[in-house]
Parts: sequence; C-alpha cells; structure tokens
Amino acid sequence: MKLRTPRLAARALILQDNALLLVNAFPDGRSDLWCAPGGGVESGASLHDNLMREVHEETGLRIAVGAPALVNEFHDPASGFHQVEIFFHCTITAGELTPDWRDPAKVVTERRFFTQADLQSRRIRFKPDSLASVAWIHGLTYDPLERLTR
Repeated sequence: MKLRTPRLAARALILQDNALLLVNAFPDGRSDLWCAPGGGVESGASLHDNLMREVHEETGLRIAVGAPALVNEFHDPASGFHQVEIFFHCTITAGELTPDWRDPAKVVTERRFFTQADLQSRRIRFKPDSLASVAWIHGLTYDPLERLTR
C-alpha cells in the first residue's frame, strides 16, 4: 500500500421540513450508499466557496453555509485512500430539487430528503455512521477514522 496525502472535502447538512438532504454519488447506481452533498476541495478557494459550488453541481440548489458540525475521516487500507471531510450546517437560499437536474460530472444520480427516523432505523445505507445524530444537533463533533464503504 502506498501512503497518500489525505484528500480534503466539504459536505453540507441541509435540513428542510426536518428531513436531511442526501445524495447517491455512484454513477449508474453502482451502490445504494447515500451521503451528504459536497466533495473535494479545490486549492485557492475557501471551504465555503467549494461547498457552495459542489452542492449546486450535485443538486441545483444555492446554499448559505453556516457553522461546522462534524469533522469525519475515512480510509481504504487496500489503496491508501484517506479523506478528511468537514460537514457544515447549511440552508437553501434558492432552487428546489427537480427531476430534470443533472450533475455535470455525472457522479450524483439521486437526491432525496430523509427523516431522522429513516436514518436511525438504518432503512438506507449511509456514511458517515454519525450522520443520523449530528445533522439535527448544533456543536462540533469529531468522528474518528472509519473504513471506506462502497
């Protein structure tokens, strides 16, 4: 295994009508795993600017970025991939989810709101594991290294 520099990502916790927006970021539905919208940080832009760009690309929504909620990291021991994610509470400022929106990168295939009960019951697969609790609370949480799930 080759050690690699950790990748930095920003993710949005967007609640609407007490439900959390999640995306399936596996082209062609190769996995049933859901996550918060967001993605890799581009150098030279703030975490907020990167997050606003990623959320718009993946959902068509415009957001305001609020306080950080979670620092999460995961890795794949086989490949050496290691990602550190910073989750922020966000609010929608413009747009709505429409069935005709397409992610220009063709990575996100589905976008949907889930209730806290959906996540707590594990009716769906999602990462990180702490998502069901941190999205509905305020304060900063650290979720130590998890193993990558596909």
